[in-house]
Amino acid sequence: MILISVQEEFKDLIKDQILRSAVENTFGLCEVSDSPSLSVRITDDNEIQTLNFQYRGFDKPTDVLSFPTDFTDPDLDSRYFGDVVISYPRAEEQSKKRGHPVEAELQLLVVHGVLHLLGNDHAEEREKELMWDIQGKVLERLGLNIQVEDS
Repeated sequence: MILISVQEEFKDLIKDQILRSAVENTFGLCEVSDSPSLSVRITDDNEIQTLNFQYRGFDKPTDVLSFPTDFTDPDLDSRYFGDVVISYPRAEEQSKKRGHPVEAELQLLVVHGVLHLLGNDHAEEREKELMWDIQGKVLERLGLNIQVEDS
């Protein structure tokens, strides 16, 4: 189950299906099966800054945070991968800088966050190359031609 949660002020700006599609395509490309579960939350800079400080020690907003878990949800009888939290204002700002619609940026951030939940990272150059390769393939599946230097 993919749980989508959007802060009230952004609800009219986002179609859940574009977020859901980004998750499904990431899981599909990474060959994740057995009806996995996760949540995606779209929020504001204040909430994501609080989380960024609480869990990472950085007292500033960021575009996306991932909180991986690995347990079986007894209610759903499926693996729960964790939570992805995205700042709508950061996505909007980045989409303007990169010259594509905010919906595309949101999908990019969902893909990026889900890849982190699946254990991918970009701290080292080799890891980054692998993660960016997968990310690019998922974006291609979504029909998005986005060139990203860093996420």
